[in-house]
Amino acid sequence: MSVYSQISHNRWKTYLIMAIFVFLFSGFFYLIGIYFELPNSYLFLGLLISIISSFGSYFYSDKIVLWTAGAVPASKKKYFDFYTAVENMSLASGLPMPRLFVIDDPAPNAFATGRDPKHAVVCATTGLLERLDRSDIEGVIAHELSHVKNYDVLVMSIVAVLVGTLALVSDWIMRSLWWGGRGRDRESRNPIFFVLFLVVLIITPIVATLIQLTVSRRREFLADASSVLITRNPYGLADALEKISSYQYPMKNTSPSIAHLFINNPLKNKNISSTFANLFSTHPPIEERIKILRSM
Repeated sequence: MSVYSQISHNRWKTYLIMAIFVFLFSGFFYLIGIYFELPNSYLFLGLLISIISSFGSYFYSDKIVLWTAGAVPASKKKYFDFYTAVENMSLASGLPMPRLFVIDDPAPNAFATGRDPKHAVVCATTGLLERLDRSDIEGVIAHELSHVKNYDVLVMSIVAVLVGTLALVSDWIMRSLWWGGRGRDRESRNPIFFVLFLVVLIITPIVATLIQLTVSRRREFLADASSVLITRNPYGLADALEKISSYQYPMKNTSPSIAHLFINNPLKNKNISSTFANLFSTHPPIEERIKILRSM
């Protein structure tokens, strides 16, 4: 697949994901409406919220993601090496200089967001900037800029916002039912339907996770390869991934809805078996990525 076909595919995938989200969200609200005996009203409400959320995620996903991650603008004076490294890699990749943000967290990690190269953002943790060498940082930045160039960030950022919306609404409804009680007028209704309704509420966050997984993990391998083409140094990114993966602890303040944006899973949990974790991870095994890079 060429770069141009990859870009076209990612744009098409973006619109498909938005359409699927509108369908699922509206259907979810319709089921709620049936339970509360107001199906048409809830269907309209779900359709309205999902459409607004979809368009909002397209134009404001970068701001929402940065706010969720707790990122702040990176000043050129304080993070001069970070700024110049991104500037050099932008020139090498033929992309406009993105806006730079940092997250105050000791865990080394980074991500990119934005709907296109002209509205791109590259964000790194303070841990990454402190622990990695210059060549390692350049490899990570080239990886993130490859996501920007291939329009991966458009798909990933929109998925982050839509998945977060779906999970938040599901959690809110579950809490409302739990603390609000079923009510006398609802106790006479079919208990089987009530059980099915609860099953739908429980399954919805799982569906949201599956939507994240539809954003193919192949994009990470493509971005790794593109990073090497930009830097001409596969060992820089390989060394960076080794240092990032060797850090034992997860990031302090991050959300599962944006975990797939990072170069490495920020929610790493050593208590979960590697086989199970890899099966449901939005990232390919980092050992495999390092092996491929060192073989180049």
